[in-house]
Amino acid sequence: QPSHGLVIFNGQPVSGPDPCVIYVPQRTLVDWTFPISVLDVVLMARMHQRSRLRAFLQNDRQSALTALAKVGMDHLSGVQISQLSGGQQQRVFLARALLAEGEVYLLDEPFTGIDAPTQELITRLFQDLCQSGKTVIAATHDFEQAMDGSDRVVLINRKILADGPPQLVFSPETLQLAYGSHLGFLSRFAAAGIVQ
Repeated sequence: QPSHGLVIFNGQPVSGPDPCVIYVPQRTLVDWTFPISVLDVVLMARMHQRSRLRAFLQNDRQSALTALAKVGMDHLSGVQISQLSGGQQQRVFLARALLAEGEVYLLDEPFTGIDAPTQELITRLFQDLCQSGKTVIAATHDFEQAMDGSDRVVLINRKILADGPPQLVFSPETLQLAYGSHLGFLSRFAAAGIVQ
């Protein structure tokens, strides 16, 4: 249930989970010591489609392995999740999201604490999803990632400050609105190529 306000999806109010909307949480919100394998985590995406008392079918397992292969993790399908690095954990979450086959993917800080190869893989995966007609919405504090990997950016600081193409949103004026007059913030963004 929304704490306040109204969420509209496909013209209808949303008051709870929707199978078309897939949420990928931050890795810090998960109990990584839980005794479950990588494959089982991915299979959780199919839980809503069957009774908890029924075993997963072979085609479910094959689909889960295919999703793991897309993120380069199929060779670790039998490993317990606590044995994975941060980047590998994020890849498993993405495989689970792929198996859920939604229309909209909501991701909370997907690039935090992961290595460069995983960042590149995730960016390519997002591009593939968008090219296939899906929508990817990611919350991030990484301006470079937002600039390079987004068609549209919404800059928020308690309210929406700017919304549009990254080149327009990341202007000195909007960044000043977001960050105030902190010394040096514009030079950091300019050094990173985010603003001119």
